[in-house]
Amino acid sequence: MLRLSRMTDYAVVVLSQMARSGNVVFAAPDLADATGLPLPSVSKVLRLLSLGQLIESRRGAAGGYVLARAPADINVAQIIGALEGPVSLTACVDGAEGACKMETSCPLRGHWDVLNRAVRGALEQVSLAELAAAAPDFTGLPAVEREAAAAPAL
Repeated sequence: MLRLSRMTDYAVVVLSQMARSGNVVFAAPDLADATGLPLPSVSKVLRLLSLGQLIESRRGAAGGYVLARAPADINVAQIIGALEGPVSLTACVDGAEGACKMETSCPLRGHWDVLNRAVRGALEQVSLAELAAAAPDFTGLPAVEREAAAAPAL
């Protein structure tokens, strides 16, 4: 099963909040309050997104974080890349060598590249703008109600 980390999930939530809010400069505590996520996690996500050049950090009294470019110009593959590294289904994709002891005898050697490119291509086709438009806005709800509203229906 392919599964993204919790921090990547948090990054999508934080970026969606920023995208829905326009060019607002956010401090980490404001984003934590708006999303209901723990402040230490939001701070870590913001640092990684900044290193990945998806957001910019601004210093000073009116400082905080803003999107580095328009939400339509940020895609899911870039978000995953900023948090987890390049999209890679196996250790042997995109010409990587020496990452698997079965490499020389593997009948699938080279074939994973096709699948990896397809998955990466699909992720590149989904923009932050699309994610933000589809995301429900829980910002007006108290934290307990936000958590209940965000929980999957059983």
